[in-house]
Amino acid sequence: MMTDWNNRERCVVLGEYLVEHKATVRGAAEVFGVSKSTVHKDVTETLGNVNRALYLEVQELLQKNKQERHLRGGEATRLKYSEKHTSKGSSSV
Repeated sequence: MMTDWNNRERCVVLGEYLVEHKATVRGAAEVFGVSKSTVHKDVTETLGNVNRALYLEVQELLQKNKQERHLRGGEATRLKYSEKHTSKGSSSV
């Protein structure tokens, strides 16, 4: 999707998306059709040289996401086992 853009344009668009949507690197990668590695490299390396203010906002968001990732992972695990338990219970009725 973004292959026609140069790295400078892409890193700004990715950074703006992350901040506006309070998204994760994985979420942004999925939306823009690029790898998580590309998103991360663009917003941690390239963006700092292109738009310093946006870079600082993105770094703040990435730090917040890093601090909260164990909560999101725990919630995903809880839902996974909750769904398994529910499906087992309803099939035996």
